[in-house]
Amino acid sequence: MAADAEQRVIDLYERHADAWAYERGDRVVLETEWLDRFTTLLPEAATVLDLGCGSGMPLAGHLIERGCRVTGVDSSPAMIGRCARRFPDHEWLVGDMRTAAPDRAFHGILAWDSFFHLTPDDQRRMFPVFGTRAAPGAALMFTSGPAADVRIGTYHGEPLYHASLDSDEYRELLHANGFEIIAHIAEDPGCGLHTVWLARRAER
Repeated sequence: MAADAEQRVIDLYERHADAWAYERGDRVVLETEWLDRFTTLLPEAATVLDLGCGSGMPLAGHLIERGCRVTGVDSSPAMIGRCARRFPDHEWLVGDMRTAAPDRAFHGILAWDSFFHLTPDDQRRMFPVFGTRAAPGAALMFTSGPAADVRIGTYHGEPLYHASLDSDEYRELLHANGFEIIAHIAEDPGCGLHTVWLARRAER
């Protein structure tokens, strides 16, 4: 069941894009403190790579309001279409976050509520991608599970795949790819029990 659910994540979000955008809403509520921590690490007019950007709201929109230039990647054409209509002056790419990140460096990389839909092995393979797409001093923020696990949730009555490594392995992968951990809270009660990682690429 897990393998089948992992293969259906992209299709599920594509078919439910309108419902997801409506339910997610346009306002940042729980994520404000973490986004503030993230943007504090960015220079003025920072470039940000948003992996699994969804409809672009509310997180990418929040960053755009603060002067960031956003490049969003999402495997759902319907989600990316929403982004492009709302923010036509920014870059929106239909593609898999594992392979479609543009080959250039960014001041910030965000993978919020998206990275945890990858299998554990695919998550491991993403850390070199983070490292090569991060400019010196760049901020990286992503959400994970609180412990090593594979869980099948549901969305609109359909199975939705989630996976996580354990915290020690995330720490090792971040360190091995040139990142220093700035902040980490497992199941943050101030952020809807999200497990959040905020790191910074070493200056070179």
